[in-house]
Amino acid sequence: MAEEASASATRESQPPFLVVGLGNPGPEYFWTPHNAGFMTIDRIAEQEGVVVQNRRCRAVTATCRIAGREVILAKPETYMNLSGLAVAALLKEFKADPARDMVVVYDELDLNLGTMKIRERGSTAGHNGARSVTAALGTTEWLRVRIGVGQSLPPEAVAAGASRRGGKDYLLSPMRKADLAVLDEMIDHAATAVRRIIQDGPGPAMNEFNRKDRE
Repeated sequence: MAEEASASATRESQPPFLVVGLGNPGPEYFWTPHNAGFMTIDRIAEQEGVVVQNRRCRAVTATCRIAGREVILAKPETYMNLSGLAVAALLKEFKADPARDMVVVYDELDLNLGTMKIRERGSTAGHNGARSVTAALGTTEWLRVRIGVGQSLPPEAVAAGASRRGGKDYLLSPMRKADLAVLDEMIDHAATAVRRIIQDGPGPAMNEFNRKDRE
């Protein structure tokens, strides 16, 4: 009983865990590759029976509990390139540590559509939203779930030096129905990965989901 009480007290003393999805507000961006982070937040909210609609810290948020911990789901309203402003404000508001109490979910052109990667730190790989988060926090030590949206190319095109980057027009254009079906499956995987991170930590989550990606 004493151990259970101690564990409960520890959970209560923790700040909320922040799950931030990056994207652009507005209906014109809803089904675009760049909004994979927003889609993941909406998927988790739907599964938890909450609505992301409370405005705070330049973001819309919802609160739920996952694995016994209070969780803040957030979608910055600053547009992608200024995502770090909302992320920094949320961390300050909830007195949370970016390395321990947060995961950021966003799209990644450097990963093929239908893949996903969890990383604890690292470069932003040219992603403007991730770059803004790193700049606002002054550190690369923050956990991220990167959802692949890149268009795969045939081997001969890769050998010729072609890039799969679709650029701004691709990222901000509505996706084809077939591609959305693939992305939808990855959104489910990302939502499950976020739960695994909150419950067991990033190590077990990376072992499970990054291994699946390799396979």
